[in-house]
Amino acid sequence: MKKLLLLVLAAGFALPAASFAQTSLKIGTVDMQRAFKEYNKTKDAEAKVNDAKTAAKKEFDDRAESYKKALDEINKLNQQFDSPALSAEKKTQMSKERDDKIASLKSLEREINDFRQTREQQLQAQAMRMREGIVQEITEVVLERVKSNGMDLVFDKSGQSTNYVPVVLYSRDSADFTADIISALNKKAAASEKEKSATTSTSPGTNPAKAAASPAKPAAKP
Repeated sequence: MKKLLLLVLAAGFALPAASFAQTSLKIGTVDMQRAFKEYNKTKDAEAKVNDAKTAAKKEFDDRAESYKKALDEINKLNQQFDSPALSAEKKTQMSKERDDKIASLKSLEREINDFRQTREQQLQAQAMRMREGIVQEITEVVLERVKSNGMDLVFDKSGQSTNYVPVVLYSRDSADFTADIISALNKKAAASEKEKSATTSTSPGTNPAKAAASPAKPAAKP
């Protein structure tokens, strides 16, 4: 009876262990922040955003320079207006000129403020679209690797909780496949760029081989 009871207990402990072994999860980790930074397309996109920022700053500086010149002209008129040598007629003329310049200055000030606000929103939207698009590309490559390797769970090592605590407190280096993701992304981007360049060089009207292969048309008879 004792032997039977021991066998039953042993079987009871063995079953959960076997069940756990059958349902063990294959877990991986990816540093999404590192993948984002080291993806070559990110650098290109950031360069475009920086170029747009530089162009916007130049436009703003040009408008600010125009505003400064207009303000200087008004100040000069104010200085001349106080001269006792001016006739009443001249003062009236200068007063009208000054009022017109002040109205133009106020209009330019509104234009500058609108430009700054609109362009800031455009640059933020451009940067957000760039980021969302690249994160989507990274995610797609991660999911491809997840399916091919039969993974059950993948965590972002760079993610933080609402308490600013890392979501993944510890993971083995062997579980991390960030380097593979970065390599796949850059390889895919390079292939896409190469294909794009090939398509551009072989577009109609720019293919010398095609032009050479085409027979010459006979001259029209008079």
